[in-house]
Amino acid sequence: MKQVVQNYKSGELAVLDVPVPGCKPGGVLVRTAYSLISTGTELMKVSEAGMSMLGKARSRPDQVAKVMQSVATNGVPATYRKVMGKLDSYTPLGYSLCGVVEQVGTGIDDVKVGDLVACAGNEHALHAELNWVPRNLYTPVPDGLAPRHAAFGTVGSIAMQGVRQGEPQLGEVALVIGLGLIGQLVAQLLTASGVRVVGVDPDPVRCELAERLGAAACGDPASAAVEAAVAELTDGHGVDQVYLAAGGGSSNQPVELAARLCRDRGRVVDIGKCRLDLPWNAYYEKELDVRFSRSYGPGRYDPEYELEGRDYPIGYVRWTERRNLACFLDLLARDRVDVEPLVSHVADFDDAVETYRSLKDGELKAVAVLFRYPEARAEAEAPAVAVPTVNVKPSPARSARTPVRLAFIGAGNYATSMLLPHLAGREGVELSTVVTTTALSAANAQRKFGFAEATTDLDAVLGDKSVDAVFVVTRHSSHAELTRRALLAGKAVFVEKPLALTEDELADVLAAVEESGNDRLQVGFNRRFAPLLQEARKRFGARTGPASLRYLVNAGRLQHGSWYLQQGTEGSRFAGEGGHFIDTASWLLEADPESVYAVATSGGEDLQVVLRYPDGSTATISYVTTGAPGFPKETLDLVADGKVLRLDDFVRATVHGRKRWVSSRLPKARDKGQNAELAAFVKAVRTGGPMPVPLESLVATTSATLAVRAGLAGGAPVTLARAL
Repeated sequence: MKQVVQNYKSGELAVLDVPVPGCKPGGVLVRTAYSLISTGTELMKVSEAGMSMLGKARSRPDQVAKVMQSVATNGVPATYRKVMGKLDSYTPLGYSLCGVVEQVGTGIDDVKVGDLVACAGNEHALHAELNWVPRNLYTPVPDGLAPRHAAFGTVGSIAMQGVRQGEPQLGEVALVIGLGLIGQLVAQLLTASGVRVVGVDPDPVRCELAERLGAAACGDPASAAVEAAVAELTDGHGVDQVYLAAGGGSSNQPVELAARLCRDRGRVVDIGKCRLDLPWNAYYEKELDVRFSRSYGPGRYDPEYELEGRDYPIGYVRWTERRNLACFLDLLARDRVDVEPLVSHVADFDDAVETYRSLKDGELKAVAVLFRYPEARAEAEAPAVAVPTVNVKPSPARSARTPVRLAFIGAGNYATSMLLPHLAGREGVELSTVVTTTALSAANAQRKFGFAEATTDLDAVLGDKSVDAVFVVTRHSSHAELTRRALLAGKAVFVEKPLALTEDELADVLAAVEESGNDRLQVGFNRRFAPLLQEARKRFGARTGPASLRYLVNAGRLQHGSWYLQQGTEGSRFAGEGGHFIDTASWLLEADPESVYAVATSGGEDLQVVLRYPDGSTATISYVTTGAPGFPKETLDLVADGKVLRLDDFVRATVHGRKRWVSSRLPKARDKGQNAELAAFVKAVRTGGPMPVPLESLVATTSATLAVRAGLAGGAPVTLARAL
């Protein structure tokens, strides 16, 4: 299928061929009829992409701060790969469309194939021929409403949420600053609510359009006519509400005008993205109530609402994202809002690139532009591929000349910055297929790393006998099930940590090993492969007595919205990451732990995990989130037999004993072992030799990680029974 994309690094716009998205449970697959260009938000994004790197940095200082923090934590090379990987990727455009349901996922019963729906979301209602849309981001289109009008649903919901934040009352007067697409809809919604509207925009054509659609008066912000109209309509008191719907810019005029024309204790609602340098005296003296309108309503940015379909009770949240969408469509169907006069241009989807160029260059003056898609056409159904569940054991040996064919399930940040750069172009490796749930991420990975195929069809990959090994690099909650299926399909498997989030999931993986006879499994515990730590261990030498190990992990706080915070589905943060540190300790101590004791600070933010080993050695892992962000992330001390090994964040290592060894400092790089780990895995797959880490060790580390939760709940050490 085709999709409009942009490369943020180069500014390139393209209509790209990408895989068809899969129809996942809890949503529907929609074939687009019309999608709406947001002439404000999207053109701002397009303009930013055309800036120089310095210009991009100046426009997004928040992102620059994140980059600098990443440099301090991960070093320059890793940060550079991550940042450039993100920049040099195609990103989607669009977030408002109308289309026909082509396939219904399990759990959906409110629409059926053939129904017309309006869809929302900058990850789900894209300028693409097909989109998968979760339950709370679509709503049926009322009978008789034209699809081209229903495509305004998301933008209309943004305007509606802004109006709701202003709490308009019958008979009040409102000022709308900025009469672009959002401003025009805000003005109409206010008029439909019994509010008299004064509009402000430097474009006389937009002012005339707003007056034609119901505004009482409109004019240039610098004209005396606007102030005169406000004075006449309010008896000189000033407007009851001001809606800031102006686009981005350096001018502070909108907020200054709002203060001048608003009444005492009036309300100012920010909907657009304009400068907000509030003049303190003006806002203080009138005690103005400044409010923000966050997108299209409650539920926005909440993954449980948007992705998992968990609705808010109507008794507590009357107007959610989806209810706003349905309400706006109802107003359109009853002719209370008219969007047809806002349509400046309808372009064929194939002409998308030229349309964006014309808008950006100013050749096309428009309030609203629609893309019109080809009529839905029947497509041949892809053949179903059954996942093999027979006892399959990979061939113990391969020709050294035969390339190892690898498939990736998932192509997120970690895969594209820390794994694939080490595999692309590696001699003896062929990147066969990348499969993701979103079409564009698969297409990006194919373009950047040279995969032969990109798809959203997992079954086809698992059923492909030519694929030797599968990498599972998805969210934590899916690791165990995908690993189980890949093992049953006879593939060697490299799964990023964690292997499992529960004891039952771990048992399912082991059952698949037993059923298939396939034990070709590696978990991404890469730190034991780090060259610096390998050298330090060698310098430390053998030991005769028990050891004490201390591992401080300064994990830091997560950013708001991180999926790591979704503990209900993705497990605790330590469950997802703690295996790294337990595996490293066990490798250094050359044994698997036999018991785990864990305690947490009040609130459970910081953990102390004590591991005991068969020879009396102990390892204490301090996993903290409340430390200073500038302090190194990982420091480790190993003490035994009168010797001390110290690792400073994979930058420097020292060994103190009869002789002192100090590594050369590597200020620009932190090699945490991914490259060496991948080389060992590929070699094992090619030669049929043993996997880099014994399965028993992988299971022991996973069991110890899971035991932390039980230890916290019980307040006592947890003895680890051998699973194998």
